[in-house]
Amino acid sequence: MIFLALGTSSFFESKEVRAFSNQIIQKGAVGDDVIELQSRLQYIGFYKGKIDGVFGWSTYWALRNFQSEFGLPIDGLAGWPTKLKLAKASKYNEQFVKKQMDAGNDFTHYGGVDQSKQSTPNPANKAPANQAPKQTAPPKNTAPKKAAPKKPTAANTPNGFSQNDIQLMANAVYGESRGEPYTGQVAVAAVILNRVNSSTFPNTVSGVIFEPGAFTAVADGQIWLTPNENAKKAVIDAINGWDPTGEALYYFNPDTATSGWIWGRPQIKRIGKHIFCK
Repeated sequence: MIFLALGTSSFFESKEVRAFSNQIIQKGAVGDDVIELQSRLQYIGFYKGKIDGVFGWSTYWALRNFQSEFGLPIDGLAGWPTKLKLAKASKYNEQFVKKQMDAGNDFTHYGGVDQSKQSTPNPANKAPANQAPKQTAPPKNTAPKKAAPKKPTAANTPNGFSQNDIQLMANAVYGESRGEPYTGQVAVAAVILNRVNSSTFPNTVSGVIFEPGAFTAVADGQIWLTPNENAKKAVIDAINGWDPTGEALYYFNPDTATSGWIWGRPQIKRIGKHIFCK
């Protein structure tokens, strides 16, 4: 295990604090390094999710936002430059965090407040440790109150797509078609969704977008440009059912395409500079 020398021990909340192993941490990783990554990102306000040691999309976008804010390469990977910067900007008490996780407590705001308030998002609704919750008998001759009906959980996004799906699709639409008319941007989003729904392609948004060789914007890095509102709106319109392509699975720019294979696909229509195909 490697420890980083980051000044005096007073910087930390405990005498011995890990500052990551030597592995590069990336989406899909699990374990202690991810717990530390989530804790440090949450300590300084970038990560709002549950500290669970699973590097999912919420951790990924929190890490990218941290990298952007601190002038680091924005790649969603926790390599040494990112880990060093994060360790200097935050604190991590491994023993405290893991004790709370083992006790079943959820973190939503680790750091920034007294440790006694960091163990659970709703401390008023839970009994203190080692103390049974108080039980009170209902008043005599009083009928028990009916429990208030639970409010339905509002869907974050249309048709079951997560915020991360929408963000990633907006990045792809912007990287692939920001110079196209709005209909052409919706068309690119529709192709992504058509692939998700096709047995020929991966069945997730991220799987479709990051399939090797699938999108030029991924290959040249333009996928990581910040999308504008038009790109986001185009994604929502496509998710809500607008498909200007007629169920296309492919598209290409005839002025720049170098693959003979794509010219052999059955063409549906042209929108802007792109030809859409089956």
